[in-house]
Amino acid sequence: MRLALSVIVAKLLIFAGKIMGTKSSSVPGRFALKICPDMISLLSKQIKKEIVVVCGTNGKTTTNNIIYSLFKNKSNNVVCNNVGANMIDGVATAFAVSSNIFGKLTADYACIEVDELSTLKVFKQLKPDFLVITNLFRDQLDRYGAIEITIDALKKAVDMLDDVSLVLNGDDPLVTSFGMQTGKKCIYFGVDEKVAEPLEEVKDGKFCRMCGKELRYDFYHYGHLGNYQCDHCSFKRPNINYGARNIDLSSGIDFAVKDTKISVNYRGFYNIYNTLAGYAIFDTLNLDTKTFEKMLSNYKPQIGRMETFDIGIETILNLAKNPAGFNQAISTVLCDKRKKNVIIAVNDKASDGCDISWLYDVDFEKLKDANVIRLSSSGIRHNDLCVRFKYADLGEFYDYEDIKEAIMSSIDNDAEVLYILVNYTMLFSTQNFLRGISK
Repeated sequence: MRLALSVIVAKLLIFAGKIMGTKSSSVPGRFALKICPDMISLLSKQIKKEIVVVCGTNGKTTTNNIIYSLFKNKSNNVVCNNVGANMIDGVATAFAVSSNIFGKLTADYACIEVDELSTLKVFKQLKPDFLVITNLFRDQLDRYGAIEITIDALKKAVDMLDDVSLVLNGDDPLVTSFGMQTGKKCIYFGVDEKVAEPLEEVKDGKFCRMCGKELRYDFYHYGHLGNYQCDHCSFKRPNINYGARNIDLSSGIDFAVKDTKISVNYRGFYNIYNTLAGYAIFDTLNLDTKTFEKMLSNYKPQIGRMETFDIGIETILNLAKNPAGFNQAISTVLCDKRKKNVIIAVNDKASDGCDISWLYDVDFEKLKDANVIRLSSSGIRHNDLCVRFKYADLGEFYDYEDIKEAIMSSIDNDAEVLYILVNYTMLFSTQNFLRGISK
C-alpha cells in the first residue's frame, strides 16, 4: 500500500508540475520516498534484465541517454532519468514515472545517471549490473571539495555492490584505479591513438594512485586522460577492451571500434568516450552491434549538449560546469573552422558552485586561434569573465549581464555560427530564449 501510494503521489506531482510548466524531475521522488523510503528498492527489483548506472564528472548525462536510446531499440519500456536529475530524489521520480499506480513495473532495462556523491545513498536501494564511470575531474569545490573526496565516496559505494561489472574509462588513471583496487570484473574503453595537441590544462590525475609518483605519458587527449604509465610501479593504462581508432573529427565524429565503423553527427572529441561506453555495454550484453550506428541516429542530444538552434545564424548551446568541460567546449570551437561569435556565460548560484576561481584553469587563451569575430561575456559573474578575458589577452570583447542582450547583439555580423557556452543555472533560461526566437 505504501508503495502504491508513493507512486500515485509522485505521478500527481508530476502532472501538477506539467500544468505549472516545471520539469518536476526531483520533487515528486522526494515526497514519494517520504511515504515509502524503500520504493527504489521495491521497484528496481522488478526490472527484468539489466540495470546500468552511469557516474562521472563530465559526460554522464550524454552517456546515460545514449545507452537509453540503444535500449529503446530493444524494448519499449526502459526506466531512465534522462533529464539529468541524478540524486536520489530524481532516481525515485524516474522509477515512479515508469510504474503503474499499483507499483508494478514491466521494464526490461533501467539506465540511471547518479551523482557521484549520491551513490552512497542510491546504492543502498539500487543494485546495478553495470556501473559506468566516464571520468573524474575537479568539480564544484564548494560541494565536492578536493577530488580525493569524490574518489573515496565512489570507492565506498562500489564496495557496497557485490555483483557488478565496472565499465571504466581506461584513459583516466583516476578511473582505472577502481579496476586495479577491486576484485570486480572490469571492462575498459578508451581512445587508442593520439588525435590532436591537448590544451594547456591543469592535470588533476597526473600522479600514480598506487605509489604517488608522477606518471609518464606517451600522449594526452585532454586533462589527465591519455596513454600513461608509472615508471616506479606496475600501474599503467590497462589493456583496452573497446578502443577507438581511425578517428576523424572534421565533420561530426567518425571512428572505428572492434569491427564496427561509427559515424555520427555529434560535435566534441569527448563524445567518442560517451559513445564507446554505450558500445561496450551493448556488446557485453551480446546485443546486436551491427546496426549500432543506425540505432545511434535515434539519439537526440539533451538540453545544452551541443544543442543546435536556427535564430538567423546557426547557434550551438553547450553546458560546461568545470575547467575540463569548458576546455573541451573550447576545443570543439577550435575544430570548427567557420567564422564565429562566442558567448561565455557564468553564474555562481548554489547549483553552480559559488567559488569561480576555476575560471583561471580554463584555457581561454586558445580562443585567439578560433577565428572569433565577436566575443561576449554574460551571466552574474560577467565582470569576472571580463577580467579573465583581459588576462588572456583576447583583445576587444563585449560585456552583457543579460544573456538575451548578448545573444541579440551576436546575430548580425559576418559570423557563420554562434557558440554559447554556459554553466548550469544559465542553461535553461538560455535554452528557453533560443527556442522562443528560433525560426
